[in-house]
Amino acid sequence: MPSGARMPHQGAPMGPPGPPYGGSPAVRPGLPSPVMEPSRKRPAPSQQVQQQQQQQQQQQQQAVQNRARNAKRRKMADKILPQRQKRKLRLYISNTFNPARPDADDSDGSIASWELRVEGKLLDDPGKQKKKFSSFFKSLVIELDKDLYGPDNHLVEWHRTPTTQETDGFQVKRPGDVSVRCTLLLMLDYQPPQFKLDPRLARLLGIHTQTRSCIIQALWQYIKTNKLQDSHDKEYINCDKYFQQIFDCPRLKFSEIPQRLTNLLLPPDPIVINHVISVDPNDQKKTACYDIDVEVEDPLKSQMSSFLLSTANQQEIASLDNKIHETIESINQLKIQRDFMLSFSRDPKGYIQDWLKSQSRDLKLMTDVVGNPEEERRAAFYHEPWSQEAVSRYFYCKVRKKPSCTRFTLEEKPTNIFSSWEMVQSTTDQMTLH
Repeated sequence: MPSGARMPHQGAPMGPPGPPYGGSPAVRPGLPSPVMEPSRKRPAPSQQVQQQQQQQQQQQQQAVQNRARNAKRRKMADKILPQRQKRKLRLYISNTFNPARPDADDSDGSIASWELRVEGKLLDDPGKQKKKFSSFFKSLVIELDKDLYGPDNHLVEWHRTPTTQETDGFQVKRPGDVSVRCTLLLMLDYQPPQFKLDPRLARLLGIHTQTRSCIIQALWQYIKTNKLQDSHDKEYINCDKYFQQIFDCPRLKFSEIPQRLTNLLLPPDPIVINHVISVDPNDQKKTACYDIDVEVEDPLKSQMSSFLLSTANQQEIASLDNKIHETIESINQLKIQRDFMLSFSRDPKGYIQDWLKSQSRDLKLMTDVVGNPEEERRAAFYHEPWSQEAVSRYFYCKVRKKPSCTRFTLEEKPTNIFSSWEMVQSTTDQMTLH
């Protein structure tokens, strides 16, 4: 029988476990259902108050259990349903060149200039409201050639602020009539925030950039796999050589991990794109495309949120939750029955023996039986080597307690204590032997 399987109770017939969740309880044959007789008197008012208080307490406890169960279901649903998903953001980088025009009326037209545009869109976006390009980034930095534009004018920066208005793209215009090398640094706006791990910790855990919760979960998995948790004091971790190199201590508490991680987490690396702003007339409107993986909200989540917030659907949701719970309980019961049948079919004889042993142990626990009544019923039990000494000790104790009342002859002395008779006789000076 597999470990962990429960045996039927004493007196239960051999067969699968009871009915699945929601089934009617078994009733002993021949016993009527417990129905209150109409001739019985009504309880006293004090008893009615006590009954009402007990009912209220039971209802409150049931409500607390239902809330806890619903909270647990929501947490499980949050784990199963994807909160964010990976999508492709296509980035377009293009530039145009405006040559100088000597006959231009304004000063801008008389000077050669170029214009750089950085735009993008989400591929296969199913959402009704298209997200702006800037909403995917925390910052954007364009670094131009420092020799051409000097130390004060070679950087173009955009950083997100609480009052930032989203835009579909960025545009940079500068004077010049030669090709310019530039570097674009794009910092994605991760939600929740992600961090780059220290190189030593990254090699140990096998992750490079991840959220804080995922990093702590990976640490805990490493601790469990390598059995670093102190067996006597579960609050402490016994560091191995790698942990000692990273955290610089031989032993630390679990509560210290978040604080120590702060010095090991760095901002994530930006996306780096090198681009050449060409002023060649033959390369006009040449566009470079790049695909970037970004995280977006699952559209199903917004639909579910609107559905859950609707008060008209609360009863339907509650009934569906109850059906799901009952279905899960029924599956669990069917699994127990299947395990029972499989364990019995593999080894019927061994299963019956294990079942009888379990029933015997349960019977001892329920009846507080000392010893083994089944073995004591057999004659072989009393021919064990310890039986002679046990009988001798028994009579020895009796003789010491009541020396004046204990009288018997040598002919009546039991044979199984004859070897210990000298010990009894030395301690019973007041006895009279006939």
